[in-house]
Amino acid sequence: MKQLLIYLLLSIPLLVLSLQILIFENIVDPIKYIYTVTGATATVILFFSISISLISKKINLLKYRRLIGLFAFFYALLHLLNFIVFDAEFRIIFIIEETFDKPFIYLGMIAFFILLFMSFTSTKSLFKKYKTKHQIIYIALILITIHFIMAQKSLSILQYSYLVMIFILAYYKVLQKINKVNI
Repeated sequence: MKQLLIYLLLSIPLLVLSLQILIFENIVDPIKYIYTVTGATATVILFFSISISLISKKINLLKYRRLIGLFAFFYALLHLLNFIVFDAEFRIIFIIEETFDKPFIYLGMIAFFILLFMSFTSTKSLFKKYKTKHQIIYIALILITIHFIMAQKSLSILQYSYLVMIFILAYYKVLQKINKVNI
């Protein structure tokens, strides 16, 4: 029942995105809208997935962390596909030029490949082997936040809130690691 609820809850952004673009058609720049929704959704879900261990005493979702992380990867993949299909129109040269001309794009690409690695190694057998490598999620979160800030070209309250969340999560994760070492 919890798993179904998680699927439904994490599918809501895709449903709203689809309705806004396909049915209501009141979006001025659909490509930018898709970037914004998929990127923000991937980021929020990723932040939530790493905070699961911090809230596990209150709400235990540890057994669903993989599913939640895969949803974050799914939205990141949609974000990348928006760039490849709608923005670049499958033009490889354009993709390469944009990637090297705009630093926020290659930071996003690096973060995406980190998420790709993590999604492939999140099966039970591979996770045991690569568990320590999954700590690079924090690097991906930093890259994603920088990517998001640079893409917006200005800092808004949303970008500041992402930065604050990163520092708060990092602080509590460090405390969590220190407490595990001291136990």
